[in-house]
Amino acid sequence: MMELQQRRVLPTLILSMALAAAALLPSAARAEAVPTRVRVLKATRGTPGKLDPRLEDVKKQVSALAWQQWTLVSDQTPTLQQGTSTFIDLPDGGQAALSIVETRGNLVTIEVAMAQKNTQSHVTIEKGQRIVHQVAKEKDGVALFIVVTPWP
Repeated sequence: MMELQQRRVLPTLILSMALAAAALLPSAARAEAVPTRVRVLKATRGTPGKLDPRLEDVKKQVSALAWQQWTLVSDQTPTLQQGTSTFIDLPDGGQAALSIVETRGNLVTIEVAMAQKNTQSHVTIEKGQRIVHQVAKEKDGVALFIVVTPWP
């Protein structure tokens, strides 16, 4: 009888200890899902200056760059997860792969990878902030960018 009780208690005890240990891990060590807003922008040179009205919140950031016209191509709200890539379609037929490298409090480090170009960047963004990141080289006066906003 005593042996039967030990067989029941031991798995429950191990499970309880594992759950307690997981709760004590820092958030960076746990896979945390982060809701994110990702906008794809087309930037054009040599045209009269114009900013798509839906991009007013990034006006200060994009006006410092060398392109005159900014157009919103797509606006998505994926939930990014550590270890899983989320693919964002680009109008040139390519894709940007986004995944979480680490979360720590109000900071998230996101990997932006471009398989077609064999490039990847890590960017760290604070809650309430956003980054503007070029994802396609300029071709015929046009370049592609993404605006990444975690916890929108």
